[in-house]
Amino acid sequence: MSVIDTYFPSLSAKQKEQFDALFDLYSDWNSRINVISRKDIDNLYLHHVLHSLAIARFIRFQPGTSVIDVGTGGGFPGVPLAVFFPEVRFLLLDSIGKKVKVAREVSQAIGLENVDFIHSRMEDEKRKFDFVVSRAVMPLPDLEKIVRKNISSEQRNALPNGIICLKGGNLASELSPFKNKAEVFSLSSYFPEPFFETKKLVYLPV
Repeated sequence: MSVIDTYFPSLSAKQKEQFDALFDLYSDWNSRINVISRKDIDNLYLHHVLHSLAIARFIRFQPGTSVIDVGTGGGFPGVPLAVFFPEVRFLLLDSIGKKVKVAREVSQAIGLENVDFIHSRMEDEKRKFDFVVSRAVMPLPDLEKIVRKNISSEQRNALPNGIICLKGGNLASELSPFKNKAEVFSLSSYFPEPFFETKKLVYLPV
């Protein structure tokens, strides 16, 4: 938890309590439903919570913004972002029901009131959102194809509505269809820990 305080020192007491509660909650649920590698649970705050909050370093969503987390798994990046942005509405979507259950149970346990959940495929989702976020779910061209219909034309943030993805590895092939449209940011510019050396944030206005 201290690594979250280091990079986000202005959290409210409630937000700190919510973040602090995540370790025990995820440890408990992960022992029953594997949503995080069991070898990685001790790195929850660095590898999962802080990684998710890289999006909060990139953009400060305005109150009233709507965000869908596609392929949320156990709730990343959606749950940490919902804690950080209590005035933003989040929908966490995954095609695997038991993972949605973990995200829902964790969110309810920490008192999140700005997040909803759906066990579904993104292809079947009809609602509109300002931003789509995801963490290593699928190649960007595939994601862009299925979420384009869901991006609202109404603008309320400093950046145009679109897709914000957390990714790693060589992205050249999946970014090539978007040429100069997609923007890529190295997370090591936000967080110097070795874990982030190969991690990227990709922003694609839609």
